[in-house]
Amino acid sequence: MIYQVYPRSFADGDGDGVGDLAGIRSRLSYLAELGVDAIWFSPWYPSPMADAGYDVADYRDIDPVFGTLAEAEALIAEARALGIRTIVDVVPNHCSAAHPWFRAALAGGPHAPERELFWFRPGRGPGGDQRPTDWVGEFGGPTWTRTVDPDGTPGDWYLHLFAPEQPDFNWDHPRVRAEFEDILRFWFDRGVDGIRIDSAGLLVKDGSLPETTPDRPHPFRDRDGVHEIYRDWRRIADGYPGDRALIGEVWLPDRQRFANYLRPDELHAAFNFDFLGCAWDAAPLRASIDGTLSAHALVGAPATWVLSNHDVTRHVTRYGRADTTFSFAAKREGIPTDLELGTRRARAAALLSLALPGAAYVYQGEELGLWEVEDIPYELRQDPMWERSGRVDPGRDGCRVPLPWAGDAPPFGFSPDGAAVPPWLPQPADWKDRTVRAQTGDRHSMLELYRAAIALRRREPALGDGTLAWLPAPERVLAFAREPGFACLVNLSDTAVPLPDHDRLLLASGPLHDGRVPPDTAVWLRTR
Repeated sequence: MIYQVYPRSFADGDGDGVGDLAGIRSRLSYLAELGVDAIWFSPWYPSPMADAGYDVADYRDIDPVFGTLAEAEALIAEARALGIRTIVDVVPNHCSAAHPWFRAALAGGPHAPERELFWFRPGRGPGGDQRPTDWVGEFGGPTWTRTVDPDGTPGDWYLHLFAPEQPDFNWDHPRVRAEFEDILRFWFDRGVDGIRIDSAGLLVKDGSLPETTPDRPHPFRDRDGVHEIYRDWRRIADGYPGDRALIGEVWLPDRQRFANYLRPDELHAAFNFDFLGCAWDAAPLRASIDGTLSAHALVGAPATWVLSNHDVTRHVTRYGRADTTFSFAAKREGIPTDLELGTRRARAAALLSLALPGAAYVYQGEELGLWEVEDIPYELRQDPMWERSGRVDPGRDGCRVPLPWAGDAPPFGFSPDGAAVPPWLPQPADWKDRTVRAQTGDRHSMLELYRAAIALRRREPALGDGTLAWLPAPERVLAFAREPGFACLVNLSDTAVPLPDHDRLLLASGPLHDGRVPPDTAVWLRTR
């Protein structure tokens, strides 16, 4: 099981209201007790934080708000001593506007050689005052920003698929490719076990800059040339002793195109966003599971199962809505949510995802049953998605609120006692019942459910890698077997259903009624 740590929000060691490496190191025993096999760290590099660290100014150091490179090396070693591997986030599509290369590209004017490392282009129309293309960015809005030349006159435009503070690299240039290969070696040399690749399908662009049309390949998404890059990266990873993993963030609806990233000489794994965004409904869930397993079987890669992450609405909230799917296009404020229903479904979803073949990812706070914080005051919101969508999309701050560890009021142990600075995002007072301390020892809590399920997953030979066979089940009920001798049943119907034949009940996401499984409840069973 891989656990995602969002460093700003995990634990604050120095009392400045922002999570840091000292805080993470102080909580490593918690992660070991939870049963974590590896930690994936969201970006911890020096950054102006225009996009919470995904605008990287230096890929070989640690931002001072988090600590030092020496602390990161100590964290990697301390985690390994506890049996926990480390995965770091690399952002190869773009950097920060404060990156030395981009600063040189601006300072040197139109003929600066560093401009070849990015996408600088003249504008269209008289005086070049129109953007080179009408491409729409990943955060919404335009994808080009015009520069001002050193003499003060309007200059060329540069491409940024995300915020203007995040200029895109030109991956056609060999210097960019060599730089990132060296960055991989830098972190592998420091004991890192894996690389999570942000926006993995966006690196290669069509240099002719065509507009997006449905009858031609997309000009910057999932272009064939990206696979050459990852074959080179795979050779680097394979050149290190032990196991080194490459894990891609690949948002693709086409399962065959998705599987292409997982061919034996490319990435080891990619995140399963189809499952993450799936409705809490038996038929689409089964279709997502079947499609995932079949796509991965084509290339012999392990499947991944993800319910939440730092970019999406927490699933306790999603599962409490009339529409339980997730998509960025549908994110809006003010959607009614039944948190009691969402929590019950989230408990069942935990057992479902942890019982499926492959690797499970848990986003920090998911094991506490945290919900999306949707009432963050406008003036405290920091996610650029909020502003760039014209304040239509509420942004991603709500899933990034700092974790509650102990106590009856904020900061709930996130910061040291007596810290003068509040957490960087406000925590709901109602989280007093969701702290680690409040849930520890309560056998009905979400935390103890996760602890029990992860411990069973480690002990059960049927879980982890392997196959799955569907079992006969009532309508809107999922039931499957894992060999040897394990079965999972998830009731997504409106009525209680009987337990199938079994030898022993191993775990249930909620109480059973007269031997029947209530709606929105999952069970793990010993079948022989």
